[in-house]
Amino acid sequence: MQWIAYALRQEREKAGISLSELARRANLSKSTLSQVEAGNGNPSVETLWTLAVALGVPFSRLVDRPRRAPARLIRAGEGPGTRSELADYTGTLLSAGAQSVRRDLYRLDIQPGRVRRSPPHIPGTVEHVIVATGRARLGPVDALEELLPGDYFAYPGDVHHSYEALEPNTVVVLLMEHA
Repeated sequence: MQWIAYALRQEREKAGISLSELARRANLSKSTLSQVEAGNGNPSVETLWTLAVALGVPFSRLVDRPRRAPARLIRAGEGPGTRSELADYTGTLLSAGAQSVRRDLYRLDIQPGRVRRSPPHIPGTVEHVIVATGRARLGPVDALEELLPGDYFAYPGDVHHSYEALEPNTVVVLLMEHA
């Protein structure tokens, strides 16, 4: 949580906006934002996405620490997972793109039940997904597709979109590229 607090403050200061202005842009209370920047609490994936969009930065800038190691192994079930408040959904950032690359790689563990609805990400975002296990319905809300293991789907991530598991223990690999 301390890394998220540090990264959020760094990105806000880099953007040259006040705490009040970021809270307004993200439609969050100033006190909630202040707590996140202080390293208190445990912000949900929805809160962090909203802040990333309000700052115009990839989600990974808020949750991933820069690494210098040439090799990186994340075993299944490990890694910096962020839970959703609205669905049985956990997003694990596997790899964040360098400043010039602007791409992030995630593993999504999704359970049937509730749909994970995502607001638009920063303009120019494209999501590339491959279902590893299970079955999922996902994509832009007006063009949802049902995917089976091995299926690949690319779609704009800067529009409202959603993820829904149709089988227990569905795993989706998501590559987000940011223009």
